[in-house]
Amino acid sequence: MPTSFLDAPSPDASLPDENGRFGEFGGRYVPETLVQALDQLEAEYNKAKNDPEFMEQLKVLLRDFVGRPSPMYFAKRLTEQTGGAQIWFKREDVNHTGAHKINSTLGQALLTQRMGKTRVIAETGAGQHGVATATACAHFGLPCVVYMGEEDVRRQSPNVQSMRMMGAEIRPVTTGSRTLRDAVNEAMRDWMGSVENTHYILGSVVGPHPFPVIVRDFQAIIGEETIDQSMERFGRLPDAVVACVGGGSNAAGMFFPFVARTDVPLIGVEAGGHNDTPGQHASSLTYGRPGVLHGSFSYVLQDDDGQTDDVHSASAGLDYPGVGPEHSHWKKTGRVEYRSCRDDEALATFDMIAKTEGILPALESSHAIAKGIEVAKERNKDEIVVVCLSGRGDKDAAEIQRLQSERDAS
Repeated sequence: MPTSFLDAPSPDASLPDENGRFGEFGGRYVPETLVQALDQLEAEYNKAKNDPEFMEQLKVLLRDFVGRPSPMYFAKRLTEQTGGAQIWFKREDVNHTGAHKINSTLGQALLTQRMGKTRVIAETGAGQHGVATATACAHFGLPCVVYMGEEDVRRQSPNVQSMRMMGAEIRPVTTGSRTLRDAVNEAMRDWMGSVENTHYILGSVVGPHPFPVIVRDFQAIIGEETIDQSMERFGRLPDAVVACVGGGSNAAGMFFPFVARTDVPLIGVEAGGHNDTPGQHASSLTYGRPGVLHGSFSYVLQDDDGQTDDVHSASAGLDYPGVGPEHSHWKKTGRVEYRSCRDDEALATFDMIAKTEGILPALESSHAIAKGIEVAKERNKDEIVVVCLSGRGDKDAAEIQRLQSERDAS
């Protein structure tokens, strides 16, 4: 297991700057009541990542509790069916709790204890971050409240049950679109009123500084392992790396260790929903404009008056109108290429992977694999494309059946 995943190489060590900005993106746009808590979190994190005891405790948890390193798997039948480059999956779906989210929640739970906080809150869309937070809190004996949009409670029922079994309190959010954006809104409101004793375990690389850095760093183990495993298996780095992007945590974790390695193309995949009409997709980097959302300046889907657009994705984890500021910086500088994948493409890919590889990928991951197949077709058979399979699809099975029934009926 890499020991340096919190210090992956960066092409510009000055980013983020002291104000938490990646170029023009990032920063803090929060009420005064949260400034002290964010300062405390930043200071404690900076001490923790240089504390050998903290790093060893996290390393042991990731190895013995999560099951890292996660394997890199050659999708042989998919490659043969697709043609072009070899397709490999970085299998975060086999982690304990079934996704990459546990990498960050364990680190943030340890920070909660270091800060002397006694309560945890979180938001969740697909439910994987909620499950991972509930898991970390159960492990450390911390009370946990998870905010989740009412629509996501419906379509992610298995994860809701898992959270409750581990002792978390689920608070359904009934305002707005009743999805991830609204869950973040409610979690932020809770935190403003309980900041003295509560840590908000944010799930993605969004929000005010230092959250984008902290979550990215805890997830960077994905890319660090991928580099080590590629050198061991192939004797070289992959020819392209692909990951899905909602808020962007699995992609940031996969991409960050590769960013300085400019000969490796990086492709992020957003939720294209039904089509490119506003309100019918969640492709912030493809169709959005810079603006402020949830305490950070980044690309946001918004109308001409600056009001956040409604969004849509079959995938609850990608159903978000913004994206992390570092992704915005990578888009602006051209380091990462971002593509958009429609619902129907993702659903067809889910079905293909289930039948050709015996793997049920999360709908979020199905978006990445769909475009990973596109990338592979653009390359020759001696090349290697690695796709981050960010989570397993058990949680999506009932929703996929419903969507397929609706499609067949029409």
